Amino acid sequence: MNLLFDQNLSPKLVESLADIFPNSTHVYLNGLDRATDNEVWRWAHEHGFTIVTKDADFNELSILQGFPPKIIWIKAGNCTTAQIERLIRTHYEAIQQMQNDPSVGILLLK
Repeated sequence: MNLLFDQNLSPKLVESLADIFPNSTHVYLNGLDRATDNEVWRWAHEHGFTIVTKDADFNELSILQGFPPKIIWIKAGNCTTAQIERLIRTHYEAIQQMQNDPSVGILLLK
C-alpha cells in the first residue's frame, strides 16, 4: 500500500514508516505542498495512493466523490510525529483491512 502524507503531517513519517509502507511519500516531496485538496485528491487517485491526513476536508471529498483514493483520517488532536507513527503502527492491521475492503473508503484513527 502506498501512503501519501498530507501537508499537516511531517515528511519524516515517510522514512520512519518505510519498513511497513515502503512506497509512501509526502505531498511536499511531490510538489503538492501548495496544492488544493482537490489537486492532492486527483494526484493520489491517479498514482494509487491512500491519503493520510488530519484534515476533515478529505472526508468531505470522499463523501462527494467516492473513492479511491482511500483516506486515513487521524483525529488524535495535537500530537508529535512519533505519536502519529505509533498510531499508524498500532493500527497496521486495520489499515490493511481497509485497503483490501472495496466497500470502505475512510479509516478513522484516534
